[in-house]
Amino acid sequence: MDLVVYAVPLFIAAMLVELAWGLRTGRNTYRVNDAVGSLFLGTLSQARRFVTLGVGGLVYHWVSESLAIARLDAGHWGTWVFAFVLYDFCYYWLHRLGHERTILWAAHVAHHQSEDYNLSTALRQTSTGFLLGWIFYLPLFFAGVPAEVVVTVGSLNLIYQFWVHTQHVGKLGWYEWIFVTPSNHRVHHAQNDRYVDRNYGGVFILWDRLFGTFQEELDNEPCIYGIRGPIHSFNPVKALTHIYVDMARDSWRAKRWQDKLRVWVARTGWRPADVEAADPRPKPDLAGFERYDPAVAAGVPAYALGQLVAVVALLGYMQWTTLGYGQGVALWAVMIGTTVTTAFWLQAMAPHRAVAWDALRLLLAAPVLAWAGAGSLPFLAAAAAYLAANALALPWLWRRTPAPVPTAALERPEAS
Repeated sequence: MDLVVYAVPLFIAAMLVELAWGLRTGRNTYRVNDAVGSLFLGTLSQARRFVTLGVGGLVYHWVSESLAIARLDAGHWGTWVFAFVLYDFCYYWLHRLGHERTILWAAHVAHHQSEDYNLSTALRQTSTGFLLGWIFYLPLFFAGVPAEVVVTVGSLNLIYQFWVHTQHVGKLGWYEWIFVTPSNHRVHHAQNDRYVDRNYGGVFILWDRLFGTFQEELDNEPCIYGIRGPIHSFNPVKALTHIYVDMARDSWRAKRWQDKLRVWVARTGWRPADVEAADPRPKPDLAGFERYDPAVAAGVPAYALGQLVAVVALLGYMQWTTLGYGQGVALWAVMIGTTVTTAFWLQAMAPHRAVAWDALRLLLAAPVLAWAGAGSLPFLAAAAAYLAANALALPWLWRRTPAPVPTAALERPEAS
């Protein structure tokens, strides 16, 4: 049983408590733009199943039926303990190679792009991990663990990881030696040289201690969150694809065929020498690090939060309603369009351009929502109200959003 869907209300409640606690103590770790960007990626990750047709399930079934060395009893507690530990061991290696190999980092990078660290970061998930991630869990099926046990312990593993994404919990004594905690997971999300590529465990930190990838959080070196090649964007499509795009470009530009192929399997950070020389990508100096935080009009954060509520509500409708494949793809496209155009506002795009893109989104979304919701009067009423509210909000935002000042004007000296 996938327990994650049932944990969503707890996730929301925990984020609200963390926000309230941060505001009360003067240590707020939330920004609307970053949190909305993270939660957009989380909803798209959940909606991905309406679009993709992965091969992992078919391979798992074949392995279970043909190659399993045993058939473990789902009714025995020992099966559950064994599966829980083995799942986390497999997760450790997926997670570790997800940082050490570019093709896997391309899928995982979205989780690390947030330059804040809070519970919303935990929900910042990829939509492309299904491509290769399933390979790492094959040992569970070779060992004969029933599929329903794998799904359940996998969801428990993911749920456990939620609470460690906070800055409000300090070190926890002996617990730090065995389990993943907020302290040692903060290290994992940091881009400091001392911290990068450490602490990969999901539930157990023992794997990192055994395999030499553990790093303690140090009082004299605060964590700086984010990635060393920041994307400076809240656009979920860019967040999910930028490493794939970089690999494709490097492969295309490389002169040697060996390098063209090696790009796709190389260790993270490797680039063909000729490509690096022609197009270097220097890493920014963390000494002057500043979080990406464009100034926007006063109404934009509220508009973005409203779009987040709408996207989550649409995801809920999709999950609890029987949809055809085409309807699922169409509603997923509406979600993509909504998250992308909202990102334009959060990135302080010129208001006339942001309004144009958003208006186009509404025009395209209206017939899709009418088609996908046919037969459901409550859904159609909610969709009509949503579209009308958006149509009223756009001119309001346009009037309140100043046009960006051209760079040349900023650099022009004043007349004496």
